[in-house]
Amino acid sequence: MSRISRALFCAPFLPWAPCATAHAQTVSPIITAGADTARPDDILVIGQNKHPIAIEPRGLSVSLGDAQFAGVNATNVEDLIKYAPDFFVRSRYIGDNNGVPGFRGTHSTQSARTLVMVDGFVISDFLGNSFSYPPAWGVVSPHEVQQFDIVYGPYSARYVGNSMGGIVNITTRAPEKTEAFFNLQNFYQPYDQFKSHDDLWGHSAEGGFAWKPRDSSWGARLSARRLINQAQPMQYYQLGYSAAVYDNPTAGTPILGAVVDPKLMPATGTKVVTPVVGDYSMILSRQDQTRAELRYDQGDVHSELLFAYWWNEEKTLDPASYITDAAGNPFYGNSSGLVSFGGHSYTLNAASSFRQGLFFKNEYLVGGKIEAPLAGFDVRLNLSTLRFARQDSYQSNGYAAGLADGAGQWTRQGPTGWYTGDLLATRTIGRHALAFGVDASLYETDQSVFNTSHWREGSDPALTTRTFGRNTTVGVFAEDAIAFGDATKLTVGARYDRWHAYDGGIIAVASSGAQAGLPVTQHYAGRTDHAWSPKVALRHIFAGDWVAELSLAMATRFPTVGELFQGSLNGDGSFNANSFDPTLKPERSKDANLLLRHRFGPVTLTGSAFYQRVHNSIFNFLGFNQNGVSTSSFKNIDITRQYGVELIAETHNWPIDRLDMDGNAAWIDAITVKNPSDPASEGVAFPRIPRWRLNGNLRYRVTPTLQAVIGVRYASRPNSDIDGLYRGDDYGYTSELFALDLRANYDVSKRLRFSAGVNNLTNDKAWVYHPYPQRTFLMEAGVKL
Repeated sequence: MSRISRALFCAPFLPWAPCATAHAQTVSPIITAGADTARPDDILVIGQNKHPIAIEPRGLSVSLGDAQFAGVNATNVEDLIKYAPDFFVRSRYIGDNNGVPGFRGTHSTQSARTLVMVDGFVISDFLGNSFSYPPAWGVVSPHEVQQFDIVYGPYSARYVGNSMGGIVNITTRAPEKTEAFFNLQNFYQPYDQFKSHDDLWGHSAEGGFAWKPRDSSWGARLSARRLINQAQPMQYYQLGYSAAVYDNPTAGTPILGAVVDPKLMPATGTKVVTPVVGDYSMILSRQDQTRAELRYDQGDVHSELLFAYWWNEEKTLDPASYITDAAGNPFYGNSSGLVSFGGHSYTLNAASSFRQGLFFKNEYLVGGKIEAPLAGFDVRLNLSTLRFARQDSYQSNGYAAGLADGAGQWTRQGPTGWYTGDLLATRTIGRHALAFGVDASLYETDQSVFNTSHWREGSDPALTTRTFGRNTTVGVFAEDAIAFGDATKLTVGARYDRWHAYDGGIIAVASSGAQAGLPVTQHYAGRTDHAWSPKVALRHIFAGDWVAELSLAMATRFPTVGELFQGSLNGDGSFNANSFDPTLKPERSKDANLLLRHRFGPVTLTGSAFYQRVHNSIFNFLGFNQNGVSTSSFKNIDITRQYGVELIAETHNWPIDRLDMDGNAAWIDAITVKNPSDPASEGVAFPRIPRWRLNGNLRYRVTPTLQAVIGVRYASRPNSDIDGLYRGDDYGYTSELFALDLRANYDVSKRLRFSAGVNNLTNDKAWVYHPYPQRTFLMEAGVKL
């Protein structure tokens, strides 16, 4: 579909692009269904009113519930928010465990700028800051979610500086009555890219029960889910470019069958597009998740205990080679590492191409909460931990070693995880709504990389590198929401954070010198830093039910243990000693957000304008060394800046009865302002941030038992690198995105329902370096007893 035809197709939906956003909760009469549950102190762009928002709404705030979830083909829990305004999750396939969220002008690998919680318990992986450190979404299944709350920006003093991008809280379903439930899903994706042609299938099964005796203070809920899916290859092998080799057309083994795609990103520093010779294998993903919750409610006392365990397994055991030798035999590289094709020569190392891999990650979340009145205050205490019981990655040294269970590499993570806690006390005295609190966290990581003689088992391990470190953050905060009559509220707050990084170090086996072959240990000095972060928000209701809110804030995001201490591997498997920086400075932002909201008859509109300026942004620079091997390194960027506007709309039963529409459009300008380490990036649009995001979700109740849904998602094509040199719509780029989604829900009875849908109906091929899913079909059935 061309850009023009896309725009024409999307045009009818743009006023309602899907935000599941919905009604503002204010004293003005702009709330429809469920208005009696709305809190008059809040201004929310909100899609559901049945339950109050679970996090403090400052700036743009969104709350999504069952009405919006019914319009989503959700296979991962994060799918439920894919139509939220100016927000995205980098979800590349069903069962993707690297789903990094991002707000507005946040890069899709700046994972440490988003605070994600389940029932108030932190699941954000602040061990690092990249696609490898996503929130632990999998501890909750899609059907166990009661609501999704999203707040944009760090405008409340109650939250740590990692809320610089925004905050997400998942509220799970409480045991409200005794019942049993079961849900089945099946999905299918016909995939076609380069010479990879696969029919990919998957399914999930979920069930559980809730126990809540009548008039009892106790309740419990237990559920479990299994998901198995075949996903498209995430990467493709390309012939390596070297100027000295390229100009020697007779070097190497002659090969046939490589794919020359002129749209691909050229090799660095050249205009040479390297041919594609195969894929990294389709992914066989298996996830098991179980969740148990116990609640107690008696008068003003509420307590709950949550336990969730997530088993995650991925296999990439079938890499496909597109190429053959002159005799027509499949070719997977050779010991010389040289091949010739199309009159030129390239590199193709047999030891690092067409690898097979296994990945295992087991995580568990334990959280406890108690709320009760104490000394005139309403007090809440949260304590939780998320631990990696296992995280192991195994990879073969090439194709032949993969088949024979030969030499390879084993990466082991552990002990790894985090502990978090917070104590909040609130009280209203006259026109003052006071809040005080303290919060703390401990993040620790330890990663070892071994060479092994048998890659599947990790047998005979020989250590190559080990990195480790810890950091703690302790914060205190205070807020005062001052009511000036019924129309005006001023909220002022401040937080103070003290951060400490320690026990950081690296052990690496020396490759030369007197200590060649021996482990060499380097410890890093501990670091301590602190920050004050003031916040202020002013809300006012004008005549005619116009509602406005201005929010201002400062925030500090301290470096993660991964950015400080944990190194990564180069593309050839060697350790990249420059991939981390123990001297990184914290990110410090200045933020502003202006909201204006009004209801025009059946249409409610919200406009939002935002601004953020960040000093010392921490960014992972990607590049190539002198040998053409990919490298990455974390560095500070002196100043980055973003601003933009958002328009959000919602209608109910308009323009015809039983038709609901939600939507949003966002325009963003995000640039690098000052960056002496890379002057070419100054004034250039920040990578992976589209100029436009447009979404739309239309839900029509055809009959009392049949609902039809149309969803639209669009993002314009951004830069793929910080210097703005690479823009494209193919593998290796971050591309334009267009997805048209359809869904139908049929209620056979109050206890039985069926759904069917398709994501990306037009089969648009989009990329976030990796390929997004192509056209995918889904069928679903659910039972409640």
